[in-house]
Amino acid sequence: MFARPFIDSVDFARNGKEMRGEIAVSALSRLADRLANSDGLLTYIVRGYQEEGRDMLEVALQGTCTLKCQRCLSELEYPVSLVSKLWLLPADKLDEAEEDDDEMDAIEAEPRLDVLALIEEELLLDLPFAPRHPEGECVPAASNLQQKVNPFAVLAGLKK
Repeated sequence: MFARPFIDSVDFARNGKEMRGEIAVSALSRLADRLANSDGLLTYIVRGYQEEGRDMLEVALQGTCTLKCQRCLSELEYPVSLVSKLWLLPADKLDEAEEDDDEMDAIEAEPRLDVLALIEEELLLDLPFAPRHPEGECVPAASNLQQKVNPFAVLAGLKK
């Protein structure tokens, strides 16, 4: 098992630091109920920077998650390709920021920010609520069932 990476978010942003790595999808426990299986790897980049005097983090994720299609209930390969820009603010200013800027997502600036928890949160926000294969690519689960003989058809045969 590896050690979870933690960063001082404000220092990370102000010094323009960057962290790269890979994480197994199975290591992201909060995703478990959304996945058909937990195979696969995600590549991540967390980059700190400043923009217009704001301390910012950019989280980029690439990879694939295997979800369950809500139409046919079979596995669905969902490509993950996301980039999130997050404004770092003290806890007491988060509410003000949400009212002021609807375009910018803000998170609490923490001296010990769990990078994997941040990645997991961003991925959860990106996954579709009801994933489905594109139209025509899956067969509904009900059509996979064999047709059963109507029990009343047997009664009709007794009537003769």
